[in-house]
Amino acid sequence: MTSHLLSAIVFLPLAGAAVCALVPSARASRALALVTSGMVLALTVWLVAAFDPHAGMQFVERARWIPQIGSEYHLGVDGMSLPMLALSALLSVLAVVASWNVAERPKTYFALLMLLEVGMNGVFVALDFVLFYVFWELVLVPMYFLIAWWGGPRRQYASLKFFLYTLFGSVFMLVGIIALYLHPAGGTLDMVALAGRGFPERFQMWVFAAFFLGFAVKVPVFPLHTWLPDAHVEAPTAASVLLAGILLKMGTYGFIRAALPILPEASRAWAPVVAALAAISIVYGAALAFAQTDLKKLVAYSSVSHMGFVMLGIAAGTPEGISGAVAVMFSHGVVTGMLFLLVGMVYERTHTRMIEDVSGLSVQVPVAGGLLAFASFASLGLPGLSGFVGEFLSLLGAWKSALVPSGWVIVSAVGVLLAAAYMLTMVQRVVLGEPSEAVAGIADLTLREIGVLVPLAALTLTVGVWWDSLLRYVAPAAAELAQKVMGS
Repeated sequence: MTSHLLSAIVFLPLAGAAVCALVPSARASRALALVTSGMVLALTVWLVAAFDPHAGMQFVERARWIPQIGSEYHLGVDGMSLPMLALSALLSVLAVVASWNVAERPKTYFALLMLLEVGMNGVFVALDFVLFYVFWELVLVPMYFLIAWWGGPRRQYASLKFFLYTLFGSVFMLVGIIALYLHPAGGTLDMVALAGRGFPERFQMWVFAAFFLGFAVKVPVFPLHTWLPDAHVEAPTAASVLLAGILLKMGTYGFIRAALPILPEASRAWAPVVAALAAISIVYGAALAFAQTDLKKLVAYSSVSHMGFVMLGIAAGTPEGISGAVAVMFSHGVVTGMLFLLVGMVYERTHTRMIEDVSGLSVQVPVAGGLLAFASFASLGLPGLSGFVGEFLSLLGAWKSALVPSGWVIVSAVGVLLAAAYMLTMVQRVVLGEPSEAVAGIADLTLREIGVLVPLAALTLTVGVWWDSLLRYVAPAAAELAQKVMGS
């Protein structure tokens, strides 16, 4: 009997979006968004509890959709997609709670948040390229309007730049999909079936280049990263959380779901290039983060650096590297979500994000200061917290890989030291010391705000101490993918 659990997780927010837009009051809209995203999270917890890490693709749903081109409504979840789906469901609930005080056009705002969740969840379970592309593009629309309507002073510029950059990448991804479909060995849009077709290496090289441009923009990889700081700085807090926590992961997930299994020979050939760009992203992002005076920009540039570790693990193609890549994806979503939420909470009280203006948080608002220090330690990769798990495995996997030159691994390791430098400097200037004029007199976090942050802090600590709580789902699928990449 076919389960429709994945369809419910994907499309329940669509019904929520429609009702949020139609209800007569803002209060009802907020409550409906919370109930809808809460139900999706509950269904996802049920999915995780029933998931067998060693059973491959599960909860598969198939139905005729566009028979003229052989496209099907094909959903499924494995050890690669499960952590991302769970993270999307959790962050969506927290984004709704964090947006509780949005007063400008709240019905439209919460409807867009729900529509965004449809696209995010859909990307991580789609197994047909047309369906995958539809969900991928669907994400652009609500995020564009969230930045353009509820963003900062330069929101129009930032939203347009975000849309154009990601649409540019999408066009190249579409070219790659069409090439796979039209090739004599292809003839299908089923991502699972295409992974067993064995395309010629020369053809793989060109399609991988198209996929790389499509996915790398979204990651973002240097030098395609310039849209990210603008989008983060201008976006409202909840949009920044979902942008960093989920949307960036769609790019790296695309490499894992499509590029590596369908184009294994090209993945090996491209590995040194991908590793070089990953190492540059790690160091360049960290150096720019160190130079920032705006807290939100610092966190945004740190994302460029952290996502470089994901790309390094993907380039490695080893079980450790791929497991590390997924672990960094999960941890970065949790930890950076905490950081953006805390920056937003401090900004609401002080009306400034300048580091020099918000010193002394631990004295004036000890809960906020303590949680900011905790998230910063997790972000720099302190052992015992989740950030360490993925970065350690990515570096280990890359070092063991014959595909990645060891010099790029050493350069990447320097990024760990740079992360410690900029994060500890920020903690010293913002958390410690005497309260600045802007900080003096502000109130500490409310129970609602603490309730948003506690689940993320608990996950950070749990994964950091008990690695198996995450890797038990990821490692079997990573080993299978590594076998395909390295053994073909």
